[in-house]
Amino acid sequence: MIDPSESFEATYAVPMHCGDCTGEISRALRAVPGVQEVTPDLERQLVAVRGIAPPSSIVQALAATGRDAILRGSGEPDSAAVAILESASAGGPPVRGLVRAVQVAPNKTLFDITLNGLPGPAQYYASIRASGDVSRGAASTGPAWHVFEDAVACERASPLGADLCAGSALFVAPLAVQALIGRGFLVGADRGHALAGAAAVGVLARSAGAWQNDKVVCACSGDTLWQERGSARSANIA
Repeated sequence: MIDPSESFEATYAVPMHCGDCTGEISRALRAVPGVQEVTPDLERQLVAVRGIAPPSSIVQALAATGRDAILRGSGEPDSAAVAILESASAGGPPVRGLVRAVQVAPNKTLFDITLNGLPGPAQYYASIRASGDVSRGAASTGPAWHVFEDAVACERASPLGADLCAGSALFVAPLAVQALIGRGFLVGADRGHALAGAAAVGVLARSAGAWQNDKVVCACSGDTLWQERGSARSANIA
């Protein structure tokens, strides 16, 4: 578990128009378990949150107020990672989930796992693989380097199709983010974490710390932050 003293700061882009918006956002987020401080910045259109609440719970709480949110950064510099989980087999949505990792103490990292579009309802098991080679999908990621013993329960109906499920989980592991970068992350139905049971796979990449990402227009595509968000949502990257 995470001790409240091991809190981290995360920043979110949130559309805000006035003081009423900031007040409503603050009230909604302070009700989320694990949130300690909420600081909206109307001018910069950012909300800073300190605590031990997973980023997915912050995004969900903001969605309940009718607002979208984009995680801009979390934790200290070089202490966060992300993996987009893509389908390990043909058929179904190509993207099946997202993993956000943030280091909260030396050799202690929080893993915020969100799955959507997997066959179910079912129990899925996550592992970090020795390799980040996904040239042959899950088959080339090698043996398990770290396994999470508890299951991710996919019990909610997915909006992506019949007989598909959604679920989330919060895990803590005695690992440093630095050791995760470039490794594969696999989710499968096999409790023994065998490659044969793989359902989704991705590669852990470094992501920005809090206040490290202030980009509002993509230099490559020219899309704004919110245009990119729309494209990500269309691709099932929540």
